[in-house]
Amino acid sequence: QVQLVESGGGLVQTGGSLRLSCVASGRAVGFHNLGWFRQAPGKEREFVAAITRSSGTDYAEAMKGRFMISRDNAKNTVYLQMNSLKPEDTAVYYCAASSTIGLSIRSLDYRYWGQGTQVTVSS
Repeated sequence: QVQLVESGGGLVQTGGSLRLSCVASGRAVGFHNLGWFRQAPGKEREFVAAITRSSGTDYAEAMKGRFMISRDNAKNTVYLQMNSLKPEDTAVYYCAASSTIGLSIRSLDYRYWGQGTQVTVSS
């Protein structure tokens, strides 16, 4: 079992920044790929970014250049630095853990999920 707890969400104006954190605990957490997904009201959950244990990364196209995922294995924590935020970034952001080989953008490949943290970007 892996437990994930997100924090860092909130209300920010367009163009602002937020940093989300996700602390992972449980068995073999260090061997898991970690990812961020988001879900806006009335929309499907979508991939944001993911990182391997050795810090290989992948991003959704819309987030490239604005978001940065990073990982501190000593603290079992993954971060999502979000810059130049737009109203369309408003969503609940979820941290997830996957034990698949190689990064995946599919939510189905992530077995463990956090409870989510709300990010609201005002115009």
